[in-house]
Amino acid sequence: MQFIYILLAILAFGFLIFIHECGHYFVARRFGVTILEFSIGMGPKLISRVSKKNNIRYSLRLLPIGGFVSMAGEDSESEDANAFCNKPVYQRILITVAGAATNIIVGIVAMIVIIGVSNTQLASNTIAELPLNDDGINYSYESGLRVDDTITKVNETTVHTGNEALYEIMHDGIHPIRLEVIRNGEKIVLENVEFPTFTEQDTVFGDIDFKVYAEEKTFGNVMKHGWFRAGSTIKMIWESLFDLISGRYSIKSVSGPIGVTKELGKAAETGAFNFFYLVVVISMNLGVVNLLPFPALDGGRLIFLLIELIARRPIPRKVEEYINLTGFILLMILMVVIVVKDVIQLF
Repeated sequence: MQFIYILLAILAFGFLIFIHECGHYFVARRFGVTILEFSIGMGPKLISRVSKKNNIRYSLRLLPIGGFVSMAGEDSESEDANAFCNKPVYQRILITVAGAATNIIVGIVAMIVIIGVSNTQLASNTIAELPLNDDGINYSYESGLRVDDTITKVNETTVHTGNEALYEIMHDGIHPIRLEVIRNGEKIVLENVEFPTFTEQDTVFGDIDFKVYAEEKTFGNVMKHGWFRAGSTIKMIWESLFDLISGRYSIKSVSGPIGVTKELGKAAETGAFNFFYLVVVISMNLGVVNLLPFPALDGGRLIFLLIELIARRPIPRKVEEYINLTGFILLMILMVVIVVKDVIQLF
């Protein structure tokens, strides 16, 4: 059974790469760009054939750590009128962001579907119970929170569901926080609300000490909860990146393909909901990370294109090549470090 879970995890990771590259591919085809190869995986080819219909090579490669859509004029000048470099800058921008956008859009739609078909309840943002801990204390009650309060803001962030409130408290609740609640139809502001904390992977998080009411699973509520949970997930990914840079999260919390496959396999063992939920989170993570303004990522190329759009002339090709090469080398070094870390944690 363990092999089946690992295989399922690899297939899921491969599918996320596939839909990312499909985003680039279909938008490039829409604009008539000359495509040389569509590949899933990196390294030596396992399967490869050239289509007689469009002369594009379709490949499956050995290492399931990425993929690419190779286009004429993508990294060098080309006399081909349909080369990437010869297309209007707005078309090149759309092609560049299409992969990440596809991951994010698919993630949002899948989140709504998962919430709709799962047996899990929809958590409202209205307090149902404030239980006492083992010491006979409830921190948030002591700070002024009451049953039937509806939490509408955590610090400066507006929340619409219990899941949103949970994430904000987990992230910010290591310090006293500010809550806005609706109580008996009136807005009440609670300053310096304290919550208990817990530690995971050497990182401290806030912990809720209340229970909320469930909401009826109507079409509208499913759409609402799916949309806002997807928004919280994207926000979590962005904030995790900043927290990693600031030192709140350690390198232990960063995973590469091996670590991701391991976590997907573990999620598959615990049930379909956890597995597909993690796949959705990883899909949105791929989208967000690929848009980071770092050379060799889609976000790095996007920065060059935006500069070209504003300045009305491209950055010299050699300069762009050197920057991208430097970024690629740094990215590969980081990937090796993460892979080594993931392999060590396997044992």
